[in-house]
Amino acid sequence: MIKSELVQIVAEQNPHLFQRDVENIVNAILEEISNALAQGNRVELRGFGAFSVKHRAARTGRNPRTGERVDVEEKWVPFFKTGKDLRERLNAEV
Repeated sequence: MIKSELVQIVAEQNPHLFQRDVENIVNAILEEISNALAQGNRVELRGFGAFSVKHRAARTGRNPRTGERVDVEEKWVPFFKTGKDLRERLNAEV
C-alpha cells in the first residue's frame, strides 16, 4: 500500500470528510512522526508498534559488485518494532 491508497481508503470510510482533508491529516501525522524521530524521540502507537532511531557505528564494508573494501560512515537509522496486537494478528492461524 502506498500513501495515496491509504488516503483513498480512509476517505471512503469517512464520507463526511473531503479527500484533500484526509490527505492533509495523513501528511500531518507522518510529518509529526518524522519530526519526532529527527529529534531522537520514540513514537509509540499502542497495538501497532513503536518507531525509534538507532545508531550504526562506522565500519568497513564491501562493494558487492567489485569486492573492493569501502568505508561506511556512522549514521542514525529508523527502527520499527511491532506491537503485541499487530504481531499476534500477523501470526494468527488462517
